Amino acid sequence: MIFIFYQYERIEEEHLRENLFLELKNYSFFFDDTRFDIDIVSNVDKKSPYELYTDEGSLYILVPIPSAPKDMLKVYYPKTNFVKQLHTMRTNILYQFLFLTLLAFVISLVFSFYALSPLRRSLSLLETFIKDIIHDLNTPISNILINLKMMDDKNEEVESISRSTKAISMLHNNLNTYLEKTKNESEKFKLKEVINEQVAFFAPMYDYLQWEIEVDERILITDHHAFSRILYNLLSNACKYNTGKGFIRIETIGDTLHIRNSSHGIKEPSRVFERFYKESERGLGIGLHIVKALSEQLHIKTQLTVADKTVEVTLQLSEVTLN
Repeated sequence: MIFIFYQYERIEEEHLRENLFLELKNYSFFFDDTRFDIDIVSNVDKKSPYELYTDEGSLYILVPIPSAPKDMLKVYYPKTNFVKQLHTMRTNILYQFLFLTLLAFVISLVFSFYALSPLRRSLSLLETFIKDIIHDLNTPISNILINLKMMDDKNEEVESISRSTKAISMLHNNLNTYLEKTKNESEKFKLKEVINEQVAFFAPMYDYLQWEIEVDERILITDHHAFSRILYNLLSNACKYNTGKGFIRIETIGDTLHIRNSSHGIKEPSRVFERFYKESERGLGIGLHIVKALSEQLHIKTQLTVADKTVEVTLQLSEVTLN
């Protein structure tokens, strides 16, 4: 549209010049227009009559004088007046451009809403469908976990089923968190206990990793369930994307919890907390996004750094530590 109106402005300027030329020419015959004036000029051999010229103060044409072949009649129009006409013309074009741009924007907006309405309905139906599935999964998962507690927990098969069910339960909670925002409830609990609980879950599945735990006895006051999911997602990533003979180190330094693990490296560390971002085919790409979202809800500052094939995530616990 800018190009079109630029061309339109050039055409209109040419029209103004053509009209002015015709009016100057007509005036040279009848001298009946107060807008123009005349003068007699000499030494204009190189200029042709009846063509529009421009000088510092005017736009003019030259008209031959039969009785004085060496002189010509200069019929001119003040340049300041012509500039005012150009300004008025450009202002009108600008208003037309703004109006048509606004009109095009409104029409585009209406058509985009119309075109996207089936997609919005489909996404709404899909979201409702997923929510229904998540809601329906809650009951069987809970029943399995309850029944597993009544079975022999020393049996390897039962332990394996229990770990798998807990993994499905945590994935279920992650999807539920992604789709619905739940209200956080503060409660007191020991940091070491919730970390040991998560380590006890992952360590048997990743027994080839070296686990190092050095956590103090501090008490946190925040949402226990949300904090557990933060740790679950961080440790899940630390395990899944570790090396063959790697390590995971969890320690508290001051008011900061450090989770460090060996890794094959991350191509774009600045994007790891983005929703659906992942650098391999594994996972859904929402784990670390949920970590970031839950951390912000709990007022825990989260930071990820990568150096020498080592990934470190820090959680600032000063806001949730019970003094």
